[in-house]
Amino acid sequence: MTISIDAAFDSGNIVVDSLAGTTARLSIRKDRESDFFQWFHFRVACNVGDALDLRITGLADSAYPDGWSDYAVCASTDRENWFRLDTDYDAGTDGGSLIVRHTAESPILWVAYFAPYSMERHHDLVASVAECEGVTYRRLGHSLEGQPIDCLEMGTGTTQVWLYARQHPGESMAEWWMEGALEKLTDPADPHARSLLRKCRFHIVPNMNPDGSRRGHLRTNFAGVNLNREWHEPTAERSPEVLCVRNAMDESGVDWAIDVHGDEAIPAVFLAGFEGIPSLKPEQMEKYKAYEATLAATTPDFQVDLGYAETAPGQANLSMSTTQLAERFGAVSMTLEMPFKDNRDLPDPVAGWSPERSKLLAHACLATLDRML
Repeated sequence: MTISIDAAFDSGNIVVDSLAGTTARLSIRKDRESDFFQWFHFRVACNVGDALDLRITGLADSAYPDGWSDYAVCASTDRENWFRLDTDYDAGTDGGSLIVRHTAESPILWVAYFAPYSMERHHDLVASVAECEGVTYRRLGHSLEGQPIDCLEMGTGTTQVWLYARQHPGESMAEWWMEGALEKLTDPADPHARSLLRKCRFHIVPNMNPDGSRRGHLRTNFAGVNLNREWHEPTAERSPEVLCVRNAMDESGVDWAIDVHGDEAIPAVFLAGFEGIPSLKPEQMEKYKAYEATLAATTPDFQVDLGYAETAPGQANLSMSTTQLAERFGAVSMTLEMPFKDNRDLPDPVAGWSPERSKLLAHACLATLDRML
């Protein structure tokens, strides 16, 4: 029998180019109105014991071709527990091919670039947190396709903290981080949460790009726009998602902000900052560096050796949220990056970087913020 492959579901993305027995030749659909592609998510129906040979081709032209070396695909048989499959990358075959060979242990195998975070799970998360004592729900606006931009607010302090994720929808580890952050902040027994909620007012946007998330995009919204290049002048026509969030930030002000992401190529957790903004203040940078050092001391999953090169003085790209917020509000803002691959310093051969580790990293990030304040 020939296997079957489907991706017509929330965050699904794959093109079936050919099927022959248990071998499939596949490719990734580009983001709508964009040339970005890298995210994939599909299911394979087969027989237990089938020797699956899955090949995703054309990857030399993907958004981040350096991300495929030493990468292993994520898979699940129940959509709850995700593990890694043995994966090879052949840069010289079919325009760059990711090759997965696996003996099926279940009649259905789900395969993805990272463990997906569905819009259904997003709505469950928002609904459950909105019922917690002390939490206020706000709909800040709508996406281009009419989905709500959800914001959860809590805390009685004066320090304004914004946490937001999934500007790039294919970076699903970012919303797993959000789930961990919200679990910690709404745990009445958690001492860091109780301390933070006295000091801060939190504004939390778990998903900035619901259209791209549902459509299986890597990096853009419905219009093919990279939201993290819109913060200098967002518009209702191109980037209403950014416009409504930035307007809410203008109302509250921003003292601290974390923009949560995933990085395709670098096998580590790291921060990127705002060192190149025109109005940089020494105390602003001192707080950022102190946060980075404290986080490294708090969790061995974070490090400071690998990351992006620092921007030269005065050369910051103010269309990005972290730099825009640092310049606009004098905030201590940061971009948190997690790996699609494994963590180089603490590898896990079964799960690699995972939803569970993303959630625990959020706990460490909030404990660090509590220490900083």
